[in-house]
Amino acid sequence: MEEDILRQKIVGVLQQIFDPEIPVNIYELGLIYNIEILEKNKVNIEMTLTAPNCPVADNIIQEVYIKVSELEEVQNLDVHLTFDPAWNPEMASEIAQLELGML
Repeated sequence: MEEDILRQKIVGVLQQIFDPEIPVNIYELGLIYNIEILEKNKVNIEMTLTAPNCPVADNIIQEVYIKVSELEEVQNLDVHLTFDPAWNPEMASEIAQLELGML
């Protein structure tokens, strides 16, 4: 149960981080592939970007690291960037697709 609460807190933080080029948060955009919570509250986040040559890649990754690390429960955090699979607009939530005019 504690893991579920921590996951919800992490998702809440991720929903406050926006891709500067798209007015939708990175969680709803589908940029977060996996949130893994291990023993002793070690957290691994696997994420991607909308494009491999994203000019703000370092900023987004750093913002994820800083903001999630600020959660008191998170003892250790690893943010891993991947492009496999490559992101596509269908990965965005229905909320994001509505905001982007895709639905």
